Amino acid sequence: MFLRCSSCLVALACLLQLTASAQKAAEKVEPAITFHFSDITSSSGIHFQHAISPEKKYIMEAMSGGVLLLDYDQDGWLDIYFTNAPSVAMALHGEKAKSALYRNNHDGTFTDVTDKAGVGFPCWAMGGAVGDYNNDGWPDMLITCADGMVLYRNNGNGTFSDTTKQAGLLDRRGLMVTRYVEFDLKNLPQFGVGATCHYRGIPVQCGPRGMKGQSDSLYHNNVDGTFSDVSKSAGVDDPARYFGLGVVWSDFNDDGRPDLFVADDSTPNYLYRNDGNGHFSDVSFMSGTAVSGDGGEMSGMGVAVCDYNHSGRFSIHITNFEDQNNSLYRNDGNFGFTDVSFAAGIGKPTVPYLGWGTGCVDLDNDGWADLFVVNGHVYPQVDNLPVGAKYRERKLVFLNQHDGTFQDASGVAGAALAIPQASRGAAFGDLDNDGDIDVVIENLDGAPMILRNDGGNQKHWITLELAGSKSNHLAIGAKVKAIAGSLVQVDEVRSGGSYLSQNDLRIHFGLGDASKVDRLEIRWPSGRTEVLADLAANHFYSVKESEGIVAPEKVRPGR
Repeated sequence: MFLRCSSCLVALACLLQLTASAQKAAEKVEPAITFHFSDITSSSGIHFQHAISPEKKYIMEAMSGGVLLLDYDQDGWLDIYFTNAPSVAMALHGEKAKSALYRNNHDGTFTDVTDKAGVGFPCWAMGGAVGDYNNDGWPDMLITCADGMVLYRNNGNGTFSDTTKQAGLLDRRGLMVTRYVEFDLKNLPQFGVGATCHYRGIPVQCGPRGMKGQSDSLYHNNVDGTFSDVSKSAGVDDPARYFGLGVVWSDFNDDGRPDLFVADDSTPNYLYRNDGNGHFSDVSFMSGTAVSGDGGEMSGMGVAVCDYNHSGRFSIHITNFEDQNNSLYRNDGNFGFTDVSFAAGIGKPTVPYLGWGTGCVDLDNDGWADLFVVNGHVYPQVDNLPVGAKYRERKLVFLNQHDGTFQDASGVAGAALAIPQASRGAAFGDLDNDGDIDVVIENLDGAPMILRNDGGNQKHWITLELAGSKSNHLAIGAKVKAIAGSLVQVDEVRSGGSYLSQNDLRIHFGLGDASKVDRLEIRWPSGRTEVLADLAANHFYSVKESEGIVAPEKVRPGR
């Protein structure tokens, strides 16, 4: 009897323990974090409003909303450019939607300088990217449009000039430019009519399936202020006419040559390996990035690239449609990638959301890249469904756990993240120069959201502003390795990314508890490698190719 009773007690104890463990596992354990995001839109002086189209009857009305961060006046502080697009009704009546440029006042506020700068009405503006196409040291803007693109040359005096025609960029199909679908205002698809114009039984806008896709374009800089279309000869012209949305350049195999990744909607993604002779090889399916780990085509929207696991290689994060998880492709080397979305902990939490802009950046300066995602549905009509997603959705934050996984910290990273919005573009950079990464979000149907990172600078950090001499002045394509004790990180200077957006061109590294960077290695686009040592933490450094650390005026023209 005694033995039997003991067995019962042991069994009961085990049962209670298992039950407690199951209950604990079922409960979401919120992480303890050192930062939160504060919504400072109302106090920022930014009064931009994206044009409103309540019903989104046409696909083009649901796809715009890119935001660019750039230091257009070269004063060392990030300025903000919001793109805008009219509704179809506005366009048919000859009405335009005004984009906006805001200058950073260095005190948490911004001033609207759109009219003076001459950048208010480029086109039916979707998004854009920043570069220096004439290599004069002043950042220029390429704005992508529903019917082409506009190249704004920075004149260095607070104004921009439209040099699209002079540059030879008048190809109305769409520098690497991905394109989505053909859309003709004179031959509009009928809302809710057709197999591809319904969602869960309700009538919605048509597309992209059922619509004709457009091929992509690659333009070669002729170094004389003009460009040549080399799409076909380079092997990146997209003859299948996939529905391209996100695009990013990154050196995925560390050979010093930028490779190209294109996130496609409802069609396979493209990964192009740079062969070094003006030609690219399509390694999409071979690499494992064309489709999901189980072979399904996803609905790629935004894309971010980073070395989240300290492998020295850049992995790829992609936002996708509702009922699809966001994708994380781990770079295993030699153009081999593994879909680790669920294994890394971002798969399940993202399934209910429709993602757009995204950043893979170190939000808490612990030296490990985190993930930030903005969401919002394409169909306002989903609000009429009894269950499921809503048109306006919250933002998501995933903290890097230093072991190849992420923890959902959305519930503790700031109340502003829970505000439902129809978000699209998101750009990441240090707006207030306090050593942590802030976020600017463009929303459809109204105002943007400016999120200030509070507390992200409690750990150490370093920020680098690079300028090429033999390389391009903005150092786009430069790769940087920072070694601080046992912490080794890599990053690149990139033009474009997220969704239709542009992040801060400066390189930012969180350093955790390290008070200095022991060794900094910069591989410039020219091929030159430069090494700097013993850089104190919590500082901004200006670095010029072949000259090392210099005064800011040596990397910023006119200062």
